[in-house]
Amino acid sequence: MCSDSTDAAGGEIRIAGLARRFRDPELFARALTHRSFGRDNNERLEFLGDAVLGMVVAELLCQAHPELDEGDLSRMRASLVREATLADIARQLDLGDHLRLGSGELKSGGFLRASILADALEAVVGALYLDAGFDAARELVVTLMRERMDQLPDPATLKDAKTRLQEFLQERGQGLPDYRVVEESGADHARRFTVACCLPADQDREPLEYIATESSRRRAEQAAARKALAGLEAESMP
Repeated sequence: MCSDSTDAAGGEIRIAGLARRFRDPELFARALTHRSFGRDNNERLEFLGDAVLGMVVAELLCQAHPELDEGDLSRMRASLVREATLADIARQLDLGDHLRLGSGELKSGGFLRASILADALEAVVGALYLDAGFDAARELVVTLMRERMDQLPDPATLKDAKTRLQEFLQERGQGLPDYRVVEESGADHARRFTVACCLPADQDREPLEYIATESSRRRAEQAAARKALAGLEAESMP
């Protein structure tokens, strides 16, 4: 996907050959206005765009993959509409160059921040929906997502580590893991969680424990599960 230009002042967006001029240029300008800039910002448009984006992506995935179940489709949609993906698309469109940010966000590099870029992209979709209707917003989403949909990996690889570990153990008739917090450390604004992924003994092995430390309990659990899965897979190799 290539980017031609994004002109906030003129209310025009040009993306990969799709050009659209807003009937209400102020609506487009608001889509690129962060809350740090003022009260008339893009938060409501972001809320609307998130819903439109999710629905269109769900529709496209259902059409492209009639063989997949709800779980696989949900994981693929989550991969496409997650913050990192949307921020990457926003960077390709140079949306950061046109954001209206407060002085604090400007100084801290807010125009590069993934969360701000992703929110702005959702707001643009929401603004286009209000300005020109669903078909125009859908066309924009299709253009943005076409290449990335073609590059989606196998749905099984999109499962989180805890799910993959559980499935690995269930397939082999083994007991399920237990997660426990071993230690919490650090100041309130920089907490660190150490979590143990404990695997019960079975006929082939003794109990196992895999430990990981991350900035949240959830992240630590996922990291410990990844370690456990890697260890079990290595043991099962011939």
